[in-house]
Amino acid sequence: MLIKSKDPSEPKSYEITPESGYLSRREWLKRAGYLGVGAAAFTHLGAQAKTDANWQAMLRSKLASSNQWPSSAKDELTPYDDIIKYNNFYEFGTGKDDPSRNSKDFKVDPWRVEIEGAVKRPGKYTLEDILKPHPLEDRVYRFRCVEAWSMVVPWVGFPLADLIKRFEPTSKAKYVRFETLVDPDRFPAQRFGRSTLDWPYVEGLTMAEAMHPLSLMVVGIYGKPLLPQNGAPLRLMLPWKYGFKSIKSIVKIQFVEQQPRTTWQRMASQEYGFYANVNPQVDHPRWSQKRERRLPNSLFNPNWVETQKFNGYEDQVASLYKDIDLSKNF
Repeated sequence: MLIKSKDPSEPKSYEITPESGYLSRREWLKRAGYLGVGAAAFTHLGAQAKTDANWQAMLRSKLASSNQWPSSAKDELTPYDDIIKYNNFYEFGTGKDDPSRNSKDFKVDPWRVEIEGAVKRPGKYTLEDILKPHPLEDRVYRFRCVEAWSMVVPWVGFPLADLIKRFEPTSKAKYVRFETLVDPDRFPAQRFGRSTLDWPYVEGLTMAEAMHPLSLMVVGIYGKPLLPQNGAPLRLMLPWKYGFKSIKSIVKIQFVEQQPRTTWQRMASQEYGFYANVNPQVDHPRWSQKRERRLPNSLFNPNWVETQKFNGYEDQVASLYKDIDLSKNF
């Protein structure tokens, strides 16, 4: 008899909370008529511009017809309210509730993603261009912040590798560099005379990391479109890395030959390295990384969980770093 072993990357049932609300939401979307659409050809911005209303309709249609990723947990999730109200997004402010409070007037339209560097198909692309050819998947991933708190989130998106292939990188593309939008009208914290960070927010990956099957371009949570505080309209999710690597509100993707200097490396290179892999054996200079506070939690019930190497995805990603000393390249 064939016995299928449990995927070690799957969150345990006790790590997440009921799926019922998620499923009912998806059924509501289907009843409302947001049914799936087929993949379409890759259309350059200059050829055909679509309205934001058309893009939103397409997104909701795709969300309603997304497929469950086979390796995801199939029961519970961190409550939606925790996911949307407890965030780091310094463009909206440094407090955990600043993003949800300060993003109410955020508008997605207009939005373009610029593709540059060592690729055969550079240009500026609409959100429809980016999303249209890709079927969406529901993927339950652990999310671990460098500050030692964590969630388990039902993201909706598509593999970053599938997007990258469409731009046809050349042999000179060794790294992928990402930028977040700079727009003080939409990001109020960017108006400050003494900003917390130097904008734009920049992150980067090796090409091998970017092409890994776990690397996800995200457009939704719980079957709903991403909210601004969670990185609307387009963000990364890299479940084996600390959360600050999963850049939000992406407007630029560059394919480069040299390792890009990322925002937190510029701010504090002794604390935040380029790789930022979850590693309980390497503490942050100011706190331990051996445990994490799983949301929801409170002062009286911190809900401590032991942190796993690569956030529980070691079997899938360890080969990416077989020749790298992760105590020095943190």
